Amino acid sequence: MTETPVRPTTPAETWRELRRGNVRFVAGKPQHPHQDVERRASLAEGQRPLVAIFGCADSRLAAEIIFDVGLGDAFVVRNAGQVISSSVVGSLEYAVGVLHVPLILVLGHDACGAVGAAITSQSADAEPLPPHIAELISSIVPAVRKVAGGDPDAPIDAAAVDAAFVGREHLRATVAHLLEESEMISDAIAAGTLAIVGANYRLAEGKVDTDVVVGQI
Repeated sequence: MTETPVRPTTPAETWRELRRGNVRFVAGKPQHPHQDVERRASLAEGQRPLVAIFGCADSRLAAEIIFDVGLGDAFVVRNAGQVISSSVVGSLEYAVGVLHVPLILVLGHDACGAVGAAITSQSADAEPLPPHIAELISSIVPAVRKVAGGDPDAPIDAAAVDAAFVGREHLRATVAHLLEESEMISDAIAAGTLAIVGANYRLAEGKVDTDVVVGQI
C-alpha cells in the first residue's frame, strides 16, 4: 500500500516541494498530481493551498504547470508585470490570514512585455500608451531608471538598458513594496509562519531561479 506523502506545512518544506515540482517540469517528467475527479470532489467544500503565487499574467507563466502541482495547491494572483495594487495585497492577505499559506512566491520572468514597455516608455521617441497600460507600467519605471542611471528626468536609450536587470530590480522592489503595504504579512514573517520568495522563470529552460528570500527558507 502506498503511503500518502506528508503535506508540507512550513515555508522551507513548501519551497522544497515547489522546487522538486519545477525540476520534474524542466526534465519533462511531470507527475500531474491532484488533477483527477477525486481531487476535484474533495475540494468542493473548501481549499487549503500550499502556496500563494503572485506572478505576471504572461500566458507562458502558468504556475501550476511550472511547479507540477494541481487543483487546490496554489492560490494564484496575476497581473501584467506582477505589479502591486490594493487588490493584490488584499488577495495575498486572504491567502495568509484565512487560508494560512506558509509561503508567498512572487514570480517574474525574462522577456516580460510589461518590463519592455516600461523601458520603451522612457525613450525620447516613445509613443503615448493607453491610460490603463501607462498606469500599470508606472510601477516598473523606477526600476528602469535605477538600471539606466544618469539624469532621472532625461530620456533614455532603450536599446542600451538591460531588460533582465530591470526585471530583477522590479522583482525585488515588488517584494519590498508588499512588505511595506501589509502589516499582516510582515507580522507573519516575523512570527516565522510565513516566508516570501522572489524568483525568476526562464522561458526557454523552464527553470525557476531564486532571487530574493524574506523569512526562513
